[in-house]
Amino acid sequence: MTIRESTEQWEDQFLSPYAAHSRDSRGREVEETPCDIRPVYQRDRDRILHCKAFRRLKHKTQVFLTPQGDHYRTRLTHTLEVAQTARTIARALRLNEDLTEAIALGHDLGHTPFGHAGERALAKIYPGGFKHYEQSLRVVDILERDGRGLNLCYETRMGILHHTHGAPDDTPEAVAVRLCDRIAYVNHDSIRAGILTDADVPELIRKNCGERNSERINSILTDLIENSAGGVLKMSDRMQKTFDFFHAFMYSDVYTNPRAKSEESKVEGILSRLYDYYTAHPDALPEDFRGIIEHEGTERAATDYISGMTDGYAMEKYGELFIPFAWTVK
Repeated sequence: MTIRESTEQWEDQFLSPYAAHSRDSRGREVEETPCDIRPVYQRDRDRILHCKAFRRLKHKTQVFLTPQGDHYRTRLTHTLEVAQTARTIARALRLNEDLTEAIALGHDLGHTPFGHAGERALAKIYPGGFKHYEQSLRVVDILERDGRGLNLCYETRMGILHHTHGAPDDTPEAVAVRLCDRIAYVNHDSIRAGILTDADVPELIRKNCGERNSERINSILTDLIENSAGGVLKMSDRMQKTFDFFHAFMYSDVYTNPRAKSEESKVEGILSRLYDYYTAHPDALPEDFRGIIEHEGTERAATDYISGMTDGYAMEKYGELFIPFAWTVK
């Protein structure tokens, strides 16, 4: 018996009957020889962790554009926080931690530079529309490995695709990631950024979830774990109402706050000019995108290229293309 087979046997004995067992995966688009050591979802996790798009997340905005300070969340730290909290749920409910982590690490690979402001800008610019969760699937299916993709398992791919809105055939692991993605959005840098003070957090939230971020995360996760059963993940009615109120409060008082969004009006101008340039000059796109140009068109290739940029690289290309060298200030 190989190490992989031994691990699969352990899963059958230990994991919940509602969990996604590695040996029962619906498989990959292109069949591969099994690894002697790693089950399929562990291989997926490793492929995502080592891909280029994952490394670029450290230089992509999460909420605040160009924050001044070393301790603000980036798209990478957000991703790691989602993975950690989702694994906590998976371990407590005896779900497949490898699949949970793979989905979590891959869920935001398609995010644009400049956070959701960049996503909204590309959705206006690109005729086919743009959604980061669809782009995340496109990254792992097509864009990585010079157009060959990562060839991930069906369950990992669908968990990535549906991490925002969900789907009827979601695995419990995919649901855990989706919930933790939302939990991460109500616990972030608003107090550090000076948008909120501790006293600004409504009493309902402080009473039912706690005074500090760590307490709030623990309260929400504990409630979720205690009230989940039979493969269904859910919070108590009390916590669900509090969480929904918390989510609405963050959107009304933080995500649309002028201090947090003061620079976002500039994002559409930057990305639209880059898009216009690359669609008019397809030869300026990297060689990796030649196949996309041939099979799906220049507009698709330009969108793929721009969406994969980090914040800094987008600004660098914008300056290189549109700001005269003599005007550059150093």
